[in-house]
Amino acid sequence: MSDGKSPVPNALLRGLDGASADAAAARQLARLNGHERWDLFYAAGAIRERHRGSTVDICSIVNAKSGACSEDCTYCAQSVHNQTAAPVYPLISVHDMARAAESAKKNKAKRFCIVTSGRGIESDKDLETIARGIEKVRDAGLSPCATLGTLTRDQLARLKDAGLLRYHHNLETSRSYFPRICSTHSFDERLDVIGHAKSLGLSVCSGGIFGLGESMEDRMEMAFTLRELDVDSVPINFLMPIAGTPLEHAEPIRPLDALHAIALFRFILPKKEIRICGGRATGLRSLHPLIFAAGADGFMIGNYLTQSGLKPEDDLKMIGDFGLSV
Repeated sequence: MSDGKSPVPNALLRGLDGASADAAAARQLARLNGHERWDLFYAAGAIRERHRGSTVDICSIVNAKSGACSEDCTYCAQSVHNQTAAPVYPLISVHDMARAAESAKKNKAKRFCIVTSGRGIESDKDLETIARGIEKVRDAGLSPCATLGTLTRDQLARLKDAGLLRYHHNLETSRSYFPRICSTHSFDERLDVIGHAKSLGLSVCSGGIFGLGESMEDRMEMAFTLRELDVDSVPINFLMPIAGTPLEHAEPIRPLDALHAIALFRFILPKKEIRICGGRATGLRSLHPLIFAAGADGFMIGNYLTQSGLKPEDDLKMIGDFGLSV
């Protein structure tokens, strides 16, 4: 560790005690550079070890309905506002959902998420198909999760009755930056959905994407919002610029900056699941295995919505190489 002028030792002690870094401390940690960054990563890893142990929580998804989304999110390949080569197809069958869940189980996933494009679920028929899919995920011995956009409380209640345990609904970025990435719905609408899920007793998974052009201050603002919401799991994605979207020429986040952001989230959310999802290989490149050293305790295995992921066998080997277990 560096000398006593560094904010890391005090933040580490607080984090080990389970206390979140406040805004002033987080800003100090965000300004660290050079060798002090590595002190920060070490400390974040220690906090992860204290509160999350030495196991890695693995999730996987199926893109159950792709493309033709009415929303105008600037990063998204599936928006009708963006001209991309992303596949477009209606809701898949319950059989195909079950088959995808079985494949995820073979890859050591603990959680399996049914994901659909679009603002929400528009028909009772589709809602019932997804409910049956959730039952199949549960029957496969996996923890059922869903990402279905803006659902009503009644829709979420139906899925909970089918066995849904966790609802995933990202904030994507800070309230301050959100208007720059989406205009067809508001930040408050996202908060409303999370509120519905929590009111039903569902576990909530919510995070966002780094590399949209936001600042480190925006990332911290999002982390503090997630702390206020008391979500259970925080997925961190890194933008994979896609041709045909407004962000296709966005400058990629630098790997050290990516690790720095992960570490800050661990200090702000010391006891929460922090899982690294889309774009982790491209965003972190050769530093990818250091996600655990920087405080992460989970990740998504397999392919993403419209992009390929790493080979599952390589991911599982990485966990073992790092001295961790599934």
